[in-house]
Amino acid sequence: MAGLIARWGAVLGLGVLWWWAVLRLALSPDAGALEGAVAAGGWGLSLLPVHCVAKGRAAGAVGAQRWVAAWRTAGATTASPHHRSDAGSGPS
Repeated sequence: MAGLIARWGAVLGLGVLWWWAVLRLALSPDAGALEGAVAAGGWGLSLLPVHCVAKGRAAGAVGAQRWVAAWRTAGATTASPHHRSDAGSGPS
């Protein structure tokens, strides 16, 4: 329970700090680099992928064994070899 309270306290405190910086940037003519850094940092944190799940639980995730099999496949290409430039041309 104490961890939950501490987590919510940190979220609330950081949220208040971010809003203070954003409002100070928007409304105060003497806002500076500190407010800009706090606002940009908070916005950057909002871009983090916070809704990630483990690969084993993700729907449609490709398993590691499939990648191993793809890398170890011998002769994976069916392209024809390039002609050598000094081979000459056929009879015409």
